[in-house]
Amino acid sequence: MDTHKVGSDTTVLADSLEVPGIGHLPINAYVVTATEPVVVDTGVSLPDRDFVAALGEVVDPADVRWIWLTHPDRDHTGGIFDLLDAAPHARVVTTFLGAGVMSTERPLPMDRVYFLNPGQSLDVGDRTLRGFRPPLFDNPATVGFYDDRTRICFSSDCFGGPMPSAEVAESGHASDLKPEDLRQAQLLWATIDSPWAHLVDPEKYRATIEPIREMAPEIVLCTHLPPAVRMLDRMIETIAMVPDSDPFVGPDQAALEQLLASFEPGGMATA
Repeated sequence: MDTHKVGSDTTVLADSLEVPGIGHLPINAYVVTATEPVVVDTGVSLPDRDFVAALGEVVDPADVRWIWLTHPDRDHTGGIFDLLDAAPHARVVTTFLGAGVMSTERPLPMDRVYFLNPGQSLDVGDRTLRGFRPPLFDNPATVGFYDDRTRICFSSDCFGGPMPSAEVAESGHASDLKPEDLRQAQLLWATIDSPWAHLVDPEKYRATIEPIREMAPEIVLCTHLPPAVRMLDRMIETIAMVPDSDPFVGPDQAALEQLLASFEPGGMATA
């Protein structure tokens, strides 16, 4: 996990996973060092990750006051319960549905939950975080936010894209890729993560992009993309293309057997 600042008071806790045939998918969490510090998502649910220890390099976990859970998928909730133990005054910002989804595995303590819907805001002392529904999402509980002090948009999964290496995924910037390579990566991710975009009215979908354009953030931070600085117009143009792009079709069983066979000595599967 790589830790680095973006902007004056926002830190990326960058991780990634290699997806065979796709690339290296960034999996970022963030820390906003506001008067009331905010942690945005809590990393992957893998036993070799120590999210609280990584967070401790940025802020004392005991000082954290808010854990903004952009949605309750496992790549966003890995360290949440350890963090709740380490941050006794923190509350989890989520939705009614988000808390319900979490309860199917391990319920959140309801006295430490703060329900916030798209369109509502959270005062964290020295700034206001304004919640919104990103245009692309893979979970109906998704709520991103705009930090009105730093002009940073936290977009959850929207704008994501696999990177060519773990180094770029964890330590780079979105601008490290050539524009066309970034566009193809983002379209690939959008068709994988939000396949419903091929089924909706394209113009109604594109209308949902306009609120981000009106925010005009200087920096866009995504769970699955390195930081994107002053790249909003280009990325909006890309996600506007999603309904007209080719749907993603994953490997079938024959492709899996071929892949497994390649792992055997001499490239042959054992009987």
